[in-house]
Amino acid sequence: MTLADAPPIVLVHGTRFSAAQWSQQLGPLRADFPVAAVDLPGHGARARQPWSLDAATEVIAAAVGSLDRGPALVVGHSLGGYAALEFARRRPDLLRGLVLAGASASTRGAWTAPYRCVAGLAGRLPADRLTRWNDRLLRRLYPPEVVEATIRAGYAFHSLPAAWGEVLGRFDAGAMRHVKAPVLILNGEKDTVFRSGEQDFARAHHDARIELVPRARHLANFDAPQEFTDAVRRFALHLPPHAARPPHVRRHAAPDRVDRPGGAGSGGNG
Repeated sequence: MTLADAPPIVLVHGTRFSAAQWSQQLGPLRADFPVAAVDLPGHGARARQPWSLDAATEVIAAAVGSLDRGPALVVGHSLGGYAALEFARRRPDLLRGLVLAGASASTRGAWTAPYRCVAGLAGRLPADRLTRWNDRLLRRLYPPEVVEATIRAGYAFHSLPAAWGEVLGRFDAGAMRHVKAPVLILNGEKDTVFRSGEQDFARAHHDARIELVPRARHLANFDAPQEFTDAVRRFALHLPPHAARPPHVRRHAAPDRVDRPGGAGSGGNG
């Protein structure tokens, strides 16, 4: 595949972060693909823009348009994954493939109650205190080259109540039925919370597979930057050409097999 044939890629960050979350992915992916990383509404350069899923889907659509290469592979982490699911429902014409990273848990049900509490607290605690706590946590867990760009870009705690307030209660595996493109569910092996629905999400789609980043947690692109990037690259390189995308026909592949790098696939692209 030449650069002219390569699918464009749009990277969508997670809760409280910004486009800087993808600092370790941008360079390597740009060697093979046209790539854009967005700031969601209320985050990064758009910190003053109110959060909404409506606005988030518009931001993603604008990024796809800015690359001027047709439908894109959209890679969304956590909050960005759920925003990407909403984008997939609203703009199937702009989607060539979808990577859900740390975004394969239902946001409905009693288990979300602690997240609602955290969202409420984030809106009441001083931002400078939350910033110091986040800086210390990231620097303790990860090397500087992985997290310094994220730390410099700052955090969007002020948008957390609105963002989680809209996402919680909205998404479950049924959302996958609206995705008209191949899907990679890319989770950290140790991300037990957001892996909880991965099999249900995979079963609900006609062309989805699961891949785990070994030993990684929720921030898999921080825990294992190269492995995460390689998984996105493999998936992108095996997407069907846009003009030759096969008809939307459900396949009944076994849903309970999980890919690991170097292991057997579960069907679909590998």
